[in-house]
Amino acid sequence: MAETLCIAIVGAESSGKTTLARTLAERLAQAGHRRVAWVPEVLREWCEQQGRTPIQHEQAGLMQAQHARIAAAAALHDIVVCDTTALMTTVYSRIVFGDRSLDVQAVALHRGMALTLLTALDLPWVADGLQRDGPQVQGPVDDALRELLLAQRMPFAVVSGQGERRVDNAMAALAPLLSGPARSTGLFTRLQQGRHGARGAWACECCNPQAEQALFSSAPKTPAPGAPAA
Repeated sequence: MAETLCIAIVGAESSGKTTLARTLAERLAQAGHRRVAWVPEVLREWCEQQGRTPIQHEQAGLMQAQHARIAAAAALHDIVVCDTTALMTTVYSRIVFGDRSLDVQAVALHRGMALTLLTALDLPWVADGLQRDGPQVQGPVDDALRELLLAQRMPFAVVSGQGERRVDNAMAALAPLLSGPARSTGLFTRLQQGRHGARGAWACECCNPQAEQALFSSAPKTPAPGAPAA
């Protein structure tokens, strides 16, 4: 039996993670990629239930709960799209509490992902109750995610674009992993083979947020049907 393909979606607040996770899973299912599920963000549910954001010692439990849900979905599906992973938990622990103690465990849990999609900072910031602090935290979160992904040599693609274009770019990033026997080769080889997908979708050690912002500002704008959630 083929191993379940787990796709992580991470990124700063208000960068469209939840919308992308849901619509990407729908697109994959419509494309006939067998059993597909998406795993919502545990933190969002926790904040709604508790009426507050977690404190430092509660972070580890939330991280474990997120991956328990991912594991449960992976046991029953062929592809699982994950709206955040342990990587987001440890990044926020760093930024909010100055705590890096979760880094090792978070990286170990995140290594179960076949590919990470990092949502670009090209969407307008939208308030969302307890979930969001403000646009000033987007840059630091994006920087911390890139630092971890590059330092740990975990393959990732930056996904940009408005509306359906964002989903198209995510599908292009996934194409090397979905093309049948290609899974027998190494992941970095498959990613290299797929680098000529949608414009603006791929990232490497040479990419940086400033260069991406210049690309976004010069690209034609497609009006979004509504403000995406994250």
